[in-house]
Amino acid sequence: MRIKVDEYKELITNKLNKAGLAHDHAKIVADVLAYADLREVYSHGAIRVEYYAERIAKGGINTKPNFNLEEKGPSVAVYHGDNGVGHVAANNAMDEAIRMAKNTGLALVGVRKISHSGTLSYYVQKAADENLIGISMCQADPMAVPFGGAEPYYGTNPIAFSAPGTDGKAIIFDMATTEKAWGRILEARANDEKIPDTWAVDKNGEPTTDPFNISGLLPIAGAKGFGLGMMVDILAGVLLDLPSGSNVSALYGNLTEGRNLGQIHLVINPDYFRGSESFNEAIEQTMNNLNQIKSAPGFDQVYYPGQRSSKKAEISKEKGIEISDDIYKYLISDIIHTDKYSKQTPFGV
Repeated sequence: MRIKVDEYKELITNKLNKAGLAHDHAKIVADVLAYADLREVYSHGAIRVEYYAERIAKGGINTKPNFNLEEKGPSVAVYHGDNGVGHVAANNAMDEAIRMAKNTGLALVGVRKISHSGTLSYYVQKAADENLIGISMCQADPMAVPFGGAEPYYGTNPIAFSAPGTDGKAIIFDMATTEKAWGRILEARANDEKIPDTWAVDKNGEPTTDPFNISGLLPIAGAKGFGLGMMVDILAGVLLDLPSGSNVSALYGNLTEGRNLGQIHLVINPDYFRGSESFNEAIEQTMNNLNQIKSAPGFDQVYYPGQRSSKKAEISKEKGIEISDDIYKYLISDIIHTDKYSKQTPFGV
C-alpha cells in the first residue's frame, strides 16, 4: 500500500514519541526514514521503527542527551552524541561540518557515542544541497567475515559520497562494504525469499542462500571490501577512541545500554579549489557523459549514481510511500513494541 509522505512521517514521529523520544528528535528520525523509503531503500526505512521503539523504551537510546560540539581546530571537531538517537546526532554534526567547510574549505567532524543513524546518503545529500562535497562513514556491529575467514569481525561499515551538479542534481552513492547491507537480508526474510550465495556464509564459512541460516556477511569484492571495512572502522571507531572491530556493540540483544557507535563526516568546499560554479558544471558534464554511454545488453541506459533513486523519490512524493500492510498496522496501532528484538541474536534469529 502507499501512504502520503506527511502521514508516513506523522505516524513514525508519534510512534517514537510514545516510546519516549522527544517529539523534535522523533521528527528528524522520521525524515531520515522517509528519505530512504522514498528512494525504495526499504531496508533503512519504516521497517526499522519497531526496533528503534523497543531500544528507546528499554533505555538503550538516551532520550535526553547532552549533545556537545568540541572544536579541536578551525576544520576539525568532535560531536559528542551521548548515546542519543543517532539520526539527530549525525544530522547536527553534518550541519556543523557544513558550517565549518564554508568558512575554512574543509571540515572533518567525528561523531562519538551514538545509536544507529540510518541511511548515510541523507547526510551527504545535505552537503550537496549546499554545493559542497560530502563523505560519511560509520561503524556497524560485527557481521562481516574478513577475507578468507569464517567468523565475523567487522560490520557492514557503510560509506556515502556526494558531489553537487547543477539545478539541484547530485552524484550520490551509499554502499555497505559487504555485498549487501544487513537490511537487505531483513527484506529477504520478510518476503520469504532466498538470497544469492554471494551475500553470506553459514557457520562453517560456506556460501548460503537461506537468509535465516547466516553466520557472516561477505565483504564486497573480497579483499578489497575487507580493506574498506577496516578503513571505516579505524576512522569512525579507533580514531574516535571507541570500541572497534569485534568489540562494537550488537544491534540486537541487550537493548538497555547505549551502543557507543562512531561516525565520520568529511565536507569539502569546491570554492577553495576550482570554484563551486565550475565544479558543478564539471559534475553536470560527468552526469551527461555517463548517460550517453552505450548501454550493455539487458540495460536501458547508464545512470550516474543517485539518478535512479532521485527519480523514484519524485514518483513516491507524488503517489505516496510504499509500505507493507504489517508495518502500517503496527504504526497505526497502540503497540510500542512486541519485545522481539532483545530476544534475537546478532543475526536476528
